[in-house]
Amino acid sequence: MTPPDDAMRAVEALLFAAAEPLGVDSIRAYVGNVDVRAVLARLERDYAGRGIALVRRGDRWHFETAPDLAHLLRRDREEVRRLSRAGIETLAIIAYHEPVTRAEIEAIRGVATAKGTLDVLMEAGWVRPAGRRELPGRPLLYATTPGFLDHFGLESRRDLPGIDDLRAAGLLDPVDLALEEALEVAKDSDSD
Repeated sequence: MTPPDDAMRAVEALLFAAAEPLGVDSIRAYVGNVDVRAVLARLERDYAGRGIALVRRGDRWHFETAPDLAHLLRRDREEVRRLSRAGIETLAIIAYHEPVTRAEIEAIRGVATAKGTLDVLMEAGWVRPAGRRELPGRPLLYATTPGFLDHFGLESRRDLPGIDDLRAAGLLDPVDLALEEALEVAKDSDSD
């Protein structure tokens, strides 16, 4: 293993002390004109298999405890807060269709969405306002946050499971499967 140079030590110290994950541009603002991506790749290799790991979430980086050792650091039992079915559905719609308005969420769900549902998701740090749609009334848009990716262990939204993954895991309701098959039959008959 090559000894660390000053740039590597500076990036390592910055990421260790940072309160939240940092992007390449933020790191460069602290350490100057350094090939930050090369330094991050080297740090990632050097920390592989150790007690802490350099982890990339989206386009931001941070250190975290190796997943297989996290149990050693838990002293207090974490309070588990369960999302309601409405909360889970709303979060899934936002994750798969973002940016999306409340009206679009309600159209997909087929029922009204309580304001409290979106508040809970924003309080958890998984959903954020993402601007306004250029329509009459300029409705607020919602999108997921880097905290959503981090909590669910995703590098990007592209890592969300697809329909085949959900079917293989047995997570689709029989009603959903019947509806999906009916839609496929309808598509096939339309294309003929």
